[in-house]
Amino acid sequence: MAFRGRDIGPRAASAVVLAPAAVAATWAGGVWFLALMLLACALLAVEWAMMSAPRAWRVVGVTIAVSLFAAVIAAHLSQMSLAFVLLVVGAGVSALFARRWGQEAIDGAYGVLYLGWPAVLLIWLRDMDSTTGLYWTVLVFAVAWAADILAYLVGSTVGGPKLWPRFSPNKTWSGFIGGLVAGMIAGGVMAAWLDMGHLTALWGAVLGLGAALATMAGDLWESALKRRFGVKDAGNLIPGHGGLLDRVDGLMFAVVVVAFGRLLVLMLERGV
Repeated sequence: MAFRGRDIGPRAASAVVLAPAAVAATWAGGVWFLALMLLACALLAVEWAMMSAPRAWRVVGVTIAVSLFAAVIAAHLSQMSLAFVLLVVGAGVSALFARRWGQEAIDGAYGVLYLGWPAVLLIWLRDMDSTTGLYWTVLVFAVAWAADILAYLVGSTVGGPKLWPRFSPNKTWSGFIGGLVAGMIAGGVMAAWLDMGHLTALWGAVLGLGAALATMAGDLWESALKRRFGVKDAGNLIPGHGGLLDRVDGLMFAVVVVAFGRLLVLMLERGV
């Protein structure tokens, strides 16, 4: 990956603006975290619609956003089964609207599931209880951000063979390995530093490695999606990063792995 020094300034400025807001809402939890998630869902729905259904992005975007809102609010109310049902129903409705307006039905349906599944799981993690939920949510952000940042820095500095040149020509194996190591360290440090029950530092590192691998996979998957839709970025909301989806693509996959890890720890704690 070639070093692009001109990107550092906009990336740093974006992080300074966005990170405190995300951290504050995550720390506060409750309705504040819900509000953050609803805002993110609205922006992501619009980005997905503009990327996948440019001729009918307003209709498709609103349909996807409403579907995501319903599922996220249900999850916040501890109705997880209902939340997943609403995602499936929303996917069907979005497919119908997309097809009605001359767009690919599969893209409308996939947009709801692609964006909604991690959003619901993130709400589930944060809303568990005030302390434990915060710790597990911090773990998700710490691992995903560490993996993403170190992958970029190592890949930019070291370079070397390309990871998947067909879909993401700038990503390298050196950045991929750097991201995995960073995620593993972040997971171990978070588990050792925070009281996370049965999650020891060793298993935190293992979970961090898995979540970092998911982060890299999410980034590559979004690159493949953008190539399919013929766009360079999902949007232009964040200077230096493109759209919001360009910023959270890895996080969306990482939260699935961490949520699975949290479920296993809950089973251990309850003697299941």
